[in-house]
Amino acid sequence: MRVYLSTVSRPAADPPDADPPDAGPRRRRLALVSGNVVALGAVSLITDVSAEMVAAVLPLYLVLGLQLSPVAFGVLDGVHTGATALLRVVGGFVADRFRRRKLVAGVGYALSAVAKLGLLLAGRSVPAIGAVIAVDRLGKGVRSAPRDALITLSTPPEALGRAFGVHRAMDSVGAFLGPLAAFAVLLLVGQSYDAVFVTSFCVAALAVVVLVLFVREQPTTRPAVDPTTRPATGLTTRPAKEPANEPDEPRVSVREAFGLLRSRPARRLLLAATMLGLATIGDGFVYLVLQRREDLGLRWFPLLAVGTSLAYLVLAAPLGVLADRIGRLPVVVGGYVALGVTYLLLSGPVHGWPALALTLALYGAFYAATDGVLIALAGPVLPPRLRTTGIALVQTGQALAYLVSSVVFGLAWQAWGPQTAVRAAAVVVVGVLVVTVLLLAAPSRPILRKVSP
Repeated sequence: MRVYLSTVSRPAADPPDADPPDAGPRRRRLALVSGNVVALGAVSLITDVSAEMVAAVLPLYLVLGLQLSPVAFGVLDGVHTGATALLRVVGGFVADRFRRRKLVAGVGYALSAVAKLGLLLAGRSVPAIGAVIAVDRLGKGVRSAPRDALITLSTPPEALGRAFGVHRAMDSVGAFLGPLAAFAVLLLVGQSYDAVFVTSFCVAALAVVVLVLFVREQPTTRPAVDPTTRPATGLTTRPAKEPANEPDEPRVSVREAFGLLRSRPARRLLLAATMLGLATIGDGFVYLVLQRREDLGLRWFPLLAVGTSLAYLVLAAPLGVLADRIGRLPVVVGGYVALGVTYLLLSGPVHGWPALALTLALYGAFYAATDGVLIALAGPVLPPRLRTTGIALVQTGQALAYLVSSVVFGLAWQAWGPQTAVRAAAVVVVGVLVVTVLLLAAPSRPILRKVSP
């Protein structure tokens, strides 16, 4: 895929679509994403290598190594995403109020890196492991909304699906390489989880360095370019003040942030995102069910995540472009249909490698169609000044719902067995999709219109 990448060092005053008047639509079609999106994608790629190294071995370590019950694993898995969910909103508000999205994201990436070393100190203590996992998820919670807000502020509204598709595709490269790296470490040193944790920390530290050096802060508003001030060279002149640093622009207040909940489209979006979170049982449960159904050897367990990540990698960018063309809501709905089919395959009578490959492919398609596209759906609904806070609210709703779904699924597994629990999860997906379409179809008409090529 040929893409035109703008340089990371472009002056901040230049809007992302500031092409010469005679550039025409052809060049704009090539300018798929801005340099800032590529830099953020590189940070996410490296971070996901680190995160997926740990995620690939953690279910085995907890369930088979520490002999945790499905309920206990569900609680820890929920903590992995949802326990620090409310701090996402705090991080998003701080980033909006002080206009320091890059700094807040950097703190989040650093916390996740340090947590990898914490797993070494936790040993076999389940409470200590839970605390370390909470710190790691605190880092993710703090960084996700500022990072996604930077993407929306670096991209024209009509190209948000494409930008998030490219970012998530780069992110999925890391998710693809992480389990392979964990697999390689385990082959080299045996069943030494400590070696995986140390290697993961080193990779995560590299991601922080890349963020500091290459990602640029973005203003919340861009100045209109006066054509009379354009010199003969075709370059725009830098304004006297950067919009993001104007001292007379009022800071975001708590009252203004809570005002988002008075917006009907924002409320509907938040409710829909929360409902969708209830339909997700989590990667750990999916891979554990697959491992038991197909009787896979333990050494092959990390490669299940590789299959999902490969499908995500292949589909993320095309589905992001498709979302910009046919509408983002249909793509999100299609992703959750793929999730429902995945659950049916996990509980169905078909076994063997073809069923295994199809399950992982559909699971990867679910992530590719929903992860970035849902945030792209939220972008135009949220004002630029409150973009980070609004995205954090959406992610918080999903994370809290995921915490509930993980615990409930663990209880269902223990009470009914994995097959019945997965069938119940498929029923939940159908119900949630109906509610989501009812909530978002009417308010999303402006977002659903096609984008001219």
